[in-house]
Amino acid sequence: MSRISSRPRSFWDDAVVYQLYVRSFADSDGDGVGDLGGVIRRLDHIAGLGADAVWLNPCYPSPQADHGYDIADYRAVNPEYGSLETFDRLVADAHARGLRILMDLVPNHCSDRHPWFTAALAAGPGTPERAKFLFRDGLGDQPPNNWQSVFGGPAWTRVTEPDGTPGQWYLHLFTREQPDFDWRNPEVLAYFDDVLRFWFDRGVDGFRIDVCHGMIKDAALRDWDGGGYNARSWNQPEVHEIFRRWRALAAGYGPERDLLLVGEVWVPDPADLDHYLRPDELHQAFSFDLLVQPWAAPALRGAVDRAAARTAAHGAPAAWTLANHDVHRAVTRYGIVRPEPAPASNDAFAALMRPRGEVDTALGERRARAALLLLLALPGSVFLYQGEELGLPEVLDLPDEARQDPVFHRTGGQEKGRDGCRVPLPWTAAAPAFGFGTGVPWLPQPEWFAGYAADVQEKDDASTLHLYRRALRARRDRGLGEPGAVEWLGTGEDAVLAFRRGELVCVVNTGSAPFTPPAGWGEVVLGSTRFEGDLPGDSAAWYSTSSPEA
Repeated sequence: MSRISSRPRSFWDDAVVYQLYVRSFADSDGDGVGDLGGVIRRLDHIAGLGADAVWLNPCYPSPQADHGYDIADYRAVNPEYGSLETFDRLVADAHARGLRILMDLVPNHCSDRHPWFTAALAAGPGTPERAKFLFRDGLGDQPPNNWQSVFGGPAWTRVTEPDGTPGQWYLHLFTREQPDFDWRNPEVLAYFDDVLRFWFDRGVDGFRIDVCHGMIKDAALRDWDGGGYNARSWNQPEVHEIFRRWRALAAGYGPERDLLLVGEVWVPDPADLDHYLRPDELHQAFSFDLLVQPWAAPALRGAVDRAAARTAAHGAPAAWTLANHDVHRAVTRYGIVRPEPAPASNDAFAALMRPRGEVDTALGERRARAALLLLLALPGSVFLYQGEELGLPEVLDLPDEARQDPVFHRTGGQEKGRDGCRVPLPWTAAAPAFGFGTGVPWLPQPEWFAGYAADVQEKDDASTLHLYRRALRARRDRGLGEPGAVEWLGTGEDAVLAFRRGELVCVVNTGSAPFTPPAGWGEVVLGSTRFEGDLPGDSAAWYSTSSPEA
């Protein structure tokens, strides 16, 4: 397939990245919490799946108010997960298997136990220590403005000053334990330069950057009266200066390091992603547009077209995903048959990421398997969330007393939050904690996890685990992730989309009626379900004239 850019090839042009939520992957020491030792033990699972890289969710020291996204030290490893020595061993063992390591960078905010913030509290108003954060005087007894936290409630917390009096307020777009940095402060810029260099020097191959769109706020911190997406706290133009700085820093390691910066950018208009993908900014930004689409051919095609337009404009390969640690698992999202209204939320994307309603799990599994073949046939890189290869549904019925997500607690339980996609993985059906570890898992696993355990699926050639392996192997063998055009083909059916990638045709039937593909598209290479003849509804298949089934 022809490349759309003359720039040197990078690993992320067509990489498959396995997103690993460390707390829930594998526990090596029996404390019920996943750790880096557990990751090392299970690296062969990831490599055997066909992945090219691993993205580690935050593994830095943290009080865990938001499970690692409240960082107390950006240059160390959380003792629950191991040590820097364990981390170095993980990097070496991953590299030995051909797996690159990406880390999660959380630059918008830190923990309220970060030394900078504790010093700011002690120093008092008007000090250089407070200038690293967004401290402001209130309006009498009210916060400085009307901004709301994504996790529910006001985005401001008032502090008690060193003399014991009620004092200033600090901004936190997430929990009160996550104070936002002031990125207009040069000390903050210099600090994160050092953080990036620290991990690059240890062999890390790149960063997924959390909340890219939020690091710079409206300079005057004006009220926002528009509802929903607060355009004064997100997507400010000065944020791009930071990414230019980091792009230059990464480039300074030379072409032999091939270091990736991929951004989490949530914007109402997908076209706004263009600004983050200019040649001197981020290498990639996630194409969340596809993730939030309903199971309908026109909607899916529109998301693919919008991402392809960005790639054509900037040469930045798309970063596709259908799941992550913040959204309901694909099986559950695609299986909703009777939607329910979403509760009021300060998160403009919550209803799309975590929809509610009655779920037909069997239907969701069929659709999620079909969506995988759509995803893997697209040009660009693909990010797979742990457990999706097992076809896990969302755990929707966690008891309230077990839930730990601040989204649940700050909304008074109106929003169930993200715990359901973070339940520790089932590896062995008959083992304690389903093989996750020897201790009691930090989130309870439902009994029905036994049917999804990896060892059960190993014995079933039709399992979702085997489908992932076959699909990833075929994707690599046929160069489907390489840059190139998506050539849409007419199907005569609104519920069916089809496109050509080289010699292969991907067909996705989002309807219920079978679809008869033209004979010229060839024979089935791989199907999301096993069938003969017409492609069943809620299924997908790859067709080719050149080779038999994978």
